[in-house]
Amino acid sequence: MKNIATIMRKEYARFFGDKRMVAMTLLPAVLIYVIYSFMGVAMQSMFAPDEGHAPQVYAVNMPDSIARLIRASGMDILPIKLGEAEGIKEKVARGEADLCMVFPSDFDAAVSAYDAQTSVGPAPNIEMYYNSTDPNSNSAYWLVFSLLDSYESSLANKFDVNREVEDADRASPEDVTASIISSLLPLLLLVFLFSGCMGLAPESIAGEKERGTLATLLVTPLGRSELAAGKILSLATLAFLSGLVTALATVLSMPKLLGGTEDMIVANIYVPSDFVMLAFVILSTVLLLVTLISILSAFAKTVKEANMTVTPMMIVVMLVGVTGMFGGAQESPAYYLIPLYNSVQSMSGIFSLDYSPLNIALASLSNLAYACVGGYILTKMFNSEKVMFSR
Repeated sequence: MKNIATIMRKEYARFFGDKRMVAMTLLPAVLIYVIYSFMGVAMQSMFAPDEGHAPQVYAVNMPDSIARLIRASGMDILPIKLGEAEGIKEKVARGEADLCMVFPSDFDAAVSAYDAQTSVGPAPNIEMYYNSTDPNSNSAYWLVFSLLDSYESSLANKFDVNREVEDADRASPEDVTASIISSLLPLLLLVFLFSGCMGLAPESIAGEKERGTLATLLVTPLGRSELAAGKILSLATLAFLSGLVTALATVLSMPKLLGGTEDMIVANIYVPSDFVMLAFVILSTVLLLVTLISILSAFAKTVKEANMTVTPMMIVVMLVGVTGMFGGAQESPAYYLIPLYNSVQSMSGIFSLDYSPLNIALASLSNLAYACVGGYILTKMFNSEKVMFSR
C-alpha cells in the first residue's frame, strides 16, 4: 500500500501541479452550465409570448357565444368586415397582428342545424390565420383553438370526463421531474465520466511512455501490480471528481434549460440513500473506464496515438448511454452484469426512483470485478518489454 500511495501522490502532484490541466478539466463543467442556461433563456424568449401582452383577435362575424369565451380568457376582440380580412392577414404575416378569424355570417344557426349523421355537406367552418414564428400570434392561436375545441365538445355533450376532479393526474411534480432527469442524466453522466477519464488516462500512461519516465518507474523496485493499482486508483479519483463537477453543473442548469424553476431540481426528490447508491455506481464505472482506457493507452507510443485509439470507444459509450432513454430500468439481475450497460440501467433506476438495491450492488461489484481483471491485464502489459519499450 505504501508503494501504491506513492504512485497516487505522484499522479495527484502531476495533475494539480499543472494549472492548465486543472483548468481544462473544469472548463467543460463551466461551459455546460453557461451554454445550457443560455439555451434555456433563448428557448423561453423564442417561444414564450411577451410578458404582459394582451392578444388581439380580429374577427369577422364572431358570434356572441364565442366572443364571451375569448374575452374571458383575457384577449381583446376587434370586429372587422369581411373586406378588411385580407389586410389583417398581411399584418399577421408581418407580425403586426396576432390572429385573424373569419366566421360564416349565420354561424350559430348553421351549427344548430348541423347534424353529423343526417346533414349533407361539411360542418360550419371557422378560418383562423396566425403566424407560427411570432410567439404572441402562436400563443393566441393555440389558446383560441383549445377554447373552440372545448366549445365544440360542449355542443354535443353526452357524458363528462373528470368533471370537478382536480387531481386526476396522480403523478406528483417530483415524479415528473424524476422522469425527465432519468431520461437525460444517465447518458450525460456516462459521457462526462468517459471524457474525464479520456482526458487523464492517456497522458498518464502513453504520456509517460512517450517522455521516457514510465521506463524509469519500471526499473525501480516498485512492483508492476502496485504501479498498475496506483495509476488506476489515482486516475479514477480524479476522473470521479471531474465527472462529479460536470454533473453538478448539468443539474444546476437543467431548470433553465427545461423552462422550470430551481425548485424543480432542488426539491426533496431524492433521499441520502439514493445518492449513496449513485456514488457506488459512478465510482465503480469510473474504475472500469479508467482501466479500459489505460489498457488501450499502454499499447500506444504517444498521447496522440492513444487518443486516436480510445476515440472509437466514445461511440460505444454514447450508444450504451442512449439506452437509458428507452423506458425504465431493467428488472432482471442478468442485465446488471453487462459492463457499462449496467451502469446506465442503475443510474436510470436511481434517477427515476424505481430501483432494486440488489441490482445496484450487483452492477457495482461486477464493474469492480471487471476493473480488477483489467488491472491484472495492465500489470501483465507493464511486465512486457515488447509493449512497454516498442518503438
